Amino acid sequence: MKRLLEGLGVFLIYGFLFLPMVVLVTLSFNKAPRGITWEGFTLDWYSKLLNDQGILDALNNSLEIAFWTTVLSSLIGVAVGITKVRVPGWRGLGISKLASLPILLPEIVQGLSLLCFFVLFAIPLGKFTVVISHASFGSAYVATLVRARLKAMDPLLEEAAADLGAHERAVFIKITLPQLWPAVISGALMVFTLSFDDFIVSFFTAGVGATTLPLKIYSMLKFGVTPEVNALSALILVVSLLLVTVAFWHQRTKVAEGA
Repeated sequence: MKRLLEGLGVFLIYGFLFLPMVVLVTLSFNKAPRGITWEGFTLDWYSKLLNDQGILDALNNSLEIAFWTTVLSSLIGVAVGITKVRVPGWRGLGISKLASLPILLPEIVQGLSLLCFFVLFAIPLGKFTVVISHASFGSAYVATLVRARLKAMDPLLEEAAADLGAHERAVFIKITLPQLWPAVISGALMVFTLSFDDFIVSFFTAGVGATTLPLKIYSMLKFGVTPEVNALSALILVVSLLLVTVAFWHQRTKVAEGA
């Protein structure tokens, strides 16, 4: 009986999480232009979506901003993560606290403060400001993962390489960095997802020509939810599931090869 109740609880929790997604995907094939009344199957909304230049431009902006945010956040995050561990005393502690601050601050505070900063220094709002804004919190996630990975590493490996005559750059490239790659890649994937999905910070820091996909969807929702929005969300969901499936398959393949 206990196992049955536990199974029922898990089913209800996952049903609550995933049932709205099923409804969303189903309604994206509905002929009805408004409401949830089923009027028949159609692919017209996907055709209209793929021919909507405004949505395609917003998608391109989101992908471009997420890519450059990921690159910048990874570079800064690796540097800060190593500094957290390698710098002793109060300096390392201070850097660690400051680097973790963007994770703790509410997004609306970050967005408003970044907007004030850009206005103060007369920096025109655009893709550049969005990338800088997203990297300000994205680098904190990469730094946290790099720090955890670096603390789990065996320091004797670096010491052995140094004893064998390798200089600091060679030790970092051939010993430290390869062991940090799992953390760097995990952080980069997380940053890409957060940047692609971000609305609040983008709302404050995006200018003309830098409308991201979440901002575009928000502007569409103000005129009422249409199946075109459902189709867009369904495509994003399918692509996300495919990427997760590929990553899971790749991980299982690596584990099988290691065994």
